[in-house]
Amino acid sequence: MILACTQTADTHTIDTPVPDDGSPERARLRAVLLDQLKASPQQPLHLPTPTAPLLRAVCEILRANPADDRTLAALGREVGASDRTLSRLFRSDLGMTFPQWHTQLRLYRALVLLAEDTPVTAVAHRCGWSSASAFIDVFRRTFGHTPGTHQPRRRASSTG
Repeated sequence: MILACTQTADTHTIDTPVPDDGSPERARLRAVLLDQLKASPQQPLHLPTPTAPLLRAVCEILRANPADDRTLAALGREVGASDRTLSRLFRSDLGMTFPQWHTQLRLYRALVLLAEDTPVTAVAHRCGWSSASAFIDVFRRTFGHTPGTHQPRRRASSTG
């Protein structure tokens, strides 16, 4: 299906770039591909990058500190936008709500910290969960296993 979206049958070779012609056929193929990707069970973590300047500003604040627990209204005051405007931008630009994006960011940062062998409790607090058990619960529901399985030292010592 991905190939069908990137080239048309018998009209282009591998060496010939396929134009982004905006044809209705290509638009339908892309829509089907996106529908299939959205329905895929292999999507535990998706952290899109915003294009809207106001949204980029909010997201950069949170990337710098995923544990920041300010509301969208409070963040909006900092960047000069209303919470309603930002809420609409999250949905239209990123395809998810503010809480969904913030949780994805926190999980992404947690994976990085776990890979650096940071203890689970420290990861939980650095990423903004109120407790290690709350973090473990969200992590397990998202990835299907506990965060301890991502820690190199613990993984190596349990198999050695």
